[in-house]
Amino acid sequence: MEHITLLIGIVIITALVFDFTNGFHDTANAMATTISTGALRPKTAVAMSAVLNLVGAFLSVEVAKTISGGIIDEGSGIQPEVIFAGLVGAIVWNLLTWLAGLPSSSSHALFGGLIGATLVSVGMDGVNGDAVVMKVLIPAVAAPLVAGVAALVATRLTYRIARDRDPRDTAKGYRAGQIASAALVSLAHGTNDAQKTMGVITLALVTGGVVAPASDPPMWVIVSAGVAIALGTYLGGWRIIRTMGKGLTDIQPPQGFAAQTGAATVILASSHLGFALSTTQVCSGSVMGSGLGRKGGVVRWSTAGRMVIAWGLTLPAAGLVAGAAALLADQGDWGVTTVAVLAVIACGAIWLASRRKPVDHTNVNDVDGAPAPAAPAVAADAVAPATADAAEPVGIVTAAVRSVAPPPTDAALAQSASDAAPAAATPATSAAAPAKATV
Repeated sequence: MEHITLLIGIVIITALVFDFTNGFHDTANAMATTISTGALRPKTAVAMSAVLNLVGAFLSVEVAKTISGGIIDEGSGIQPEVIFAGLVGAIVWNLLTWLAGLPSSSSHALFGGLIGATLVSVGMDGVNGDAVVMKVLIPAVAAPLVAGVAALVATRLTYRIARDRDPRDTAKGYRAGQIASAALVSLAHGTNDAQKTMGVITLALVTGGVVAPASDPPMWVIVSAGVAIALGTYLGGWRIIRTMGKGLTDIQPPQGFAAQTGAATVILASSHLGFALSTTQVCSGSVMGSGLGRKGGVVRWSTAGRMVIAWGLTLPAAGLVAGAAALLADQGDWGVTTVAVLAVIACGAIWLASRRKPVDHTNVNDVDGAPAPAAPAVAADAVAPATADAAEPVGIVTAAVRSVAPPPTDAALAQSASDAAPAAATPATSAAAPAKATV
């Protein structure tokens, strides 16, 4: 019993480490568009998101139940070593994708890790296949599509409603709307992702005989998971924020507002139903939908393609790492120790690699190492996509959308820019204007 108690303690600590990585990995979900449009300062944005993630952790336990008693069969002989190995696989994959700046799914990394470790240690009987299909795989495909379509429609409606208004009159309102919708996404993220760690810890407690099967997470589990994800969120996953805020499409305040509102709606609905979907996939789908929703907008499909590949690899890759860890952990104390040491070495190596080209709140809006040019805050379709087009080939989807809603002409862009110039002529932008004119 002493051995089991010590091992459960190790599993709990590892689960909270995963929760911490989940926090900084997914900060971009709520705050990437808000930061990229300048609606909030980077540090202010992540601080607000951290607080709301903590609050959201207390609003529901439906997703936690899906993790602790849905995907993995509690009565199949699962031991704490298996959960530990699954968490190691999830953490390593989270850090690798963070290093690459790819907004992959922390949720699917966790699912893949748990499934891979269970298959190696227990076999197929330890995995509830129906729950995996209904509550993981189907939402993984449907959620980003639904969120993307919702954001596309919302973006079109937003621009249509404001088409007769002066962009200078609507820009401030859209920025306020972005802050409110980003807060809603952060709250929704807490209700979904923080619960996944609660479910893992509860599963470990059940396997160790500490709590009864099918129990709700104890209050101390809820508090610790909420605090861990909030701390990780405040750290800020700046590499992924850069990809989602600047790498997928050029987002204007109306698009950011539409994307975040659509994403929050999908995430909150899924939390209520107990679907442990990927908030990263939902928010990425919303960002791409908002890019297609603005006339003349461009989605950078090469970046989107890399993201989709990472999504597809997440479950099997995390499962393979976790399976290898489970083989070692099943050997006894020395196996568990070896897995822990190798995990620490791998995490340290990834962190050292990230220091070669650090990304933080001071350069998160830079693209390819060069500061992004200052642009007036307009709420209409008056932003030229020429720069994006030059760097990114036009994809099939973008070409199809443009055939229906062609981008504005050069004359219209010039007129819109000249109309917006007086409102944007603050000391900071005025100082930047000569440098921009020489480019």
